[in-house]
Amino acid sequence: MLVDSFGRKHTYLRISLTERCNLRCKYCMPEEGVALSPKTQLLSQDEIIKLASLFVAGGVNKIRLTGGEPTIRHDIEEICTRLKNLEGLKNIAITTNGLVLARKLPQLKAAGLDQLNISLDTLVPAKFELLTRRKGHAKVLHSIETAIEMGYDPVKINCVVMRDFNDDEVIDFVELTRYKPVNVRFIEFMPFDGNVWNSKKLVSYAELLSLVRSRFPSLMRLKDHSSDTAKNYTVQGFQGTVSFITSMTQHFCSGCNRLRLMADGNLKVCLFGPSEVSLRDAIRSGVDDSGLQEIISCAVKRKKAAHAGMFELARTQNRPMIHIGG
Repeated sequence: MLVDSFGRKHTYLRISLTERCNLRCKYCMPEEGVALSPKTQLLSQDEIIKLASLFVAGGVNKIRLTGGEPTIRHDIEEICTRLKNLEGLKNIAITTNGLVLARKLPQLKAAGLDQLNISLDTLVPAKFELLTRRKGHAKVLHSIETAIEMGYDPVKINCVVMRDFNDDEVIDFVELTRYKPVNVRFIEFMPFDGNVWNSKKLVSYAELLSLVRSRFPSLMRLKDHSSDTAKNYTVQGFQGTVSFITSMTQHFCSGCNRLRLMADGNLKVCLFGPSEVSLRDAIRSGVDDSGLQEIISCAVKRKKAAHAGMFELARTQNRPMIHIGG
């Protein structure tokens, strides 16, 4: 069911639990905000678990919960618990902005949360407020420390690098890995509806790597898994690691094993592809499990070999990132 026409087996499902978020990051949504789907059009907890069980039965062994901001969904702990009971699922992860994570993490860990990524694009509080249009920088830092104290290793920190905004902090972010078990992940700025993407804001992998190497000559390449989106490195003697997500300048489509289930129940087989298929409508119209599997299989088979180049992507209509799920 989950093998596409190019032989890629999809073992990783990202599930968006909500379109809502308690931040307003500029690269995720336009300043005026986005129209949110009515609650009745979003997947219920039972629908999420039903679909997740079909994907796991088909070979998915890792699920990542995203949003919006997944921690603002009131039943996230119960969802984690139910997912953890799915036979064959090996890993539950979350991507979060960290605002309320410190408070919820004990319950989430007890519910079976294995890994977490925390988004943090600046170490400067004033720049945080400028980017996110909200306060909360100290809370995010506290969540990172809480996760470390609770034994998450590594704690992954997602940093979208934008020229003339936070590219001057790259070395400071690498310094975080000196004494902490963190994996700082520098992400190339990507185009989505409403985020005013411009190629001049893009800081490429090659440029980032050169910058880091100039300050840390002992930077060493680590072995990557064939399905990794990241190119992984460590500075000799540092406890943590540094990674580069090169979606724009060196895509990793040939090893892609990811699918996305959005909060409204639409299945998206490629982050940058505009095509979607509604599994919510199929469930609610009474399609049985075999029918759902067939719909999923057909969608996966239509997945293209690779997404378009960055300039074409900038011209292609796609949802805002907050709708797709981070």
